[in-house]
Parts: sequence; structure tokens; C-alpha cells
Amino acid sequence: MMELKTIALILFILMYVVMIAKSDWKLYAIWAVAAVFVALGIIERNPLYILSVVNWNVLMMIGGTMLVVYYFIESKMPNLLADIILDKCPNVMWVIILMSLFSGAVSAFIDNVATVLMIAPVALAICKKLEISPVSMILSVAVSSNLQGAATLVGDTTSIMLGDYADMNFMEFFWMMGRPGIFWAVELGALMTVPVMMFLFHKLTQPVEANEKTVIEDKVPTIALCGIVVCLIIASFIPNTPSVINGTICMVIAVITVIYDYVTKKSKVNIQRALASVDYETLLVLCGLFVVIRGITDAGLIDDAAKMIVNAGGDNLFVLYTIIVWGSVIFSAFIDNIPYVATMLPILTSITALLGIEPYVLYFGLLTGATLGGNITPIGASANITAVGMLKKAGYEVSFGDFMKIGIPFTFVAATTGYLFIWAFWH
Repeated sequence: MMELKTIALILFILMYVVMIAKSDWKLYAIWAVAAVFVALGIIERNPLYILSVVNWNVLMMIGGTMLVVYYFIESKMPNLLADIILDKCPNVMWVIILMSLFSGAVSAFIDNVATVLMIAPVALAICKKLEISPVSMILSVAVSSNLQGAATLVGDTTSIMLGDYADMNFMEFFWMMGRPGIFWAVELGALMTVPVMMFLFHKLTQPVEANEKTVIEDKVPTIALCGIVVCLIIASFIPNTPSVINGTICMVIAVITVIYDYVTKKSKVNIQRALASVDYETLLVLCGLFVVIRGITDAGLIDDAAKMIVNAGGDNLFVLYTIIVWGSVIFSAFIDNIPYVATMLPILTSITALLGIEPYVLYFGLLTGATLGGNITPIGASANITAVGMLKKAGYEVSFGDFMKIGIPFTFVAATTGYLFIWAFWH
């Protein structure tokens, strides 16, 4: 068993080395490692088990939203929103800041990936009007969407997991036991990224203006996209929903949108274009990552990593809290935060029981670190993978270095703010 664990670790590291060195080989590296994991028995050689480890909810949500987003773009609504934003901002720097804050606000209530899929087309439309590269703006939108995912019970999968595990309701993310909840730590962190963006993009002083407003002829795709948002929020309040509820909502609305377009235009060409617009490479990258992450989870590597973090803290709460936050930031930069958080929650409960203290300071520290850590690398979160995929489809390659120039300052400032805020109110 130990030998398989070592092999799993080596393959996992090699996969990341290849992805960092040759981003074009990302898909092949992930699927090669996934195939070897299955061949060696690191992950159970059972087709049904392998299918079960893939998060079909996320894949359906991305696929469905991508289809609706195609019609949303075709309706020219992103161009109108771009006109409105350009009308309110003095220069490119403030356009990026406004787009990022808008993305974060939406992401507090809607899944991060869905947020990127909704807002990135607006950012692309703005950059096309201004004739500038969309890389900085799209990456800032993605990073901001990750940043505020932990703000509410419905903002991110990890928040839903914590709410379920700690029996927290929607309002307790705002105010709990007479103290401000994690929402305020996240929002303060988001506010502190504004000076970071002002520094990063201070040279982008080109003036912006919208000469004339785009005319919208078909509002149904916009209604469909808003329908996804509303339905996702409603679904989050319904207890005991199926695990694929969000994905099902996105796919059903996507199918309705496709049917509406065909009925009104009587053209199969647009359906073919809509299907071609789906970023299948991103879906395959995520699919492979789900298998690889389950492989290293089944091999015990995530358990070992979690225990190592906790053991290093001993019985000193501040040291333990510090290790949990920053250890989670580092680990979540490279591995999916969902299995990591699932592993850590029961371990933190045991440790705080032994220390005879409330577990919430460690719970919130874990969520802060695990959510924000994904912002360090382009493969640390599904929203980042989606954003990089959209840029590639638009003709812009994003390297690890390009992403980290934005991701690291965002992460450091937001994580430090959340780290200090939570400790101040919850220790």
C-alpha cells in the first residue's frame, strides 16, 4: 500500500510539473495520470466507481451555462452591459475594478464557475470595444469570483459542506453567536483587493467611453441566464435536494433556450454553433482532475497532508489556526479544495474537542484558506480553469506565470485580511 502511495505522489507531482512547463499538454498530462491510476489500482478499477467520482453536477452546470451564454452573447446583451459600464468609468483600470467587484458580488450567491460564465462575456465585449487584451480583466473576474465564494452558505461547494457539517443556516454566515460571521471577513478581504488592482493596473489609464448604446432585439437569452441565477438561489434553500440539482437546472434552462431559438428562427445552424461554442477541453480537464484527485484521496495522501498540518500545531490554538489557514492556502493552490475540506472538518472537530474549545475559529480559518488558495494557480479552482479556457478559445494563452501575477497578490491580501478578522472575533 505504501508503494502505491509513493507512486501516486510522484505521478501527481509529475503531472503538475508537465502542466507548469507545457500548458498545452495539460489535458494529456491529467488523463495520462488518471489512466495510470486506474491501471495500477490506485483508484478502484470499477467503471461505475470511476463514473461516480466525477462531479457531474459541476460539469452539467458548466455545459448548460455555456450553451445559454452563447445565446446571451448572440443577443448582444454583453455589448449593452459593456456600454453601461464604460459610461460609468473614467479609464480601463476602473473598468477592471468594477467588473471584478461585480463578479465577486454575484459569486457570493451563485457558484463561481457560473459567475465566470455569465460575466466573462461582458468583459470580453468591453475589451473588444477598447481593442485591448482581455487577459487581465478575465483573470481578475475569475479570481474575484473565487474570493467571495465563501461569503454565504450558497456561494461555494465548500460553504455548503461547512453549513451542512456544522449545522449552520444561511443567516449564520452573516451573524452567529453574537459575532460577525465569515461573510464580513470575506467582504473586507474583497475590499482590500481594490488597492491591489489599482497598483497592478495603474498603467491602464486609457480613457473609456460608450459612444452609443447597443440595441437588443431578443431578451429571452438574458431572461434565461437570470433564470439560472434565480433558480440556483431558490434551490439552495430547499432541503434534501438531489446532488445534481444545480447542474440539472442549468441543463434544463439550456435545452429550453435551444428549443426557443429553433422555434423562432427555424435554423439548425445556430444550434450547431451553440454546441460548438461549448468548451469541451475545459470539461475534459475537470473530468480528469476529479479522477486524479480521488486517486490521491483513496491512496491516503490527503489524509496524510491534513494530519501533518494539524499535528504541527500541537495544543497552541494560534499556531494551529495559522497553520490551518496558510496550509490550506498552499494545498488548495494545487488540489481540489472539496475533498480537502471534507477530510479536514472531522479532524478539526476532534482537535477542538480535545482542547475543549469551540471549533468555529478553525472551521472559518479552513474555509478562508481553502477557498482563497485556489486563486494562486490557474488550475487551483474550477472557475480559473474555465476562465483560462475561455481566453484560449478567444486566442489568448495564459501561462502559470501570467496567472500568478494576479492570483498571488489577490490571495495574499484577501487571505491576510480574513485571517486577522476571524482571529480577532472568534478566538
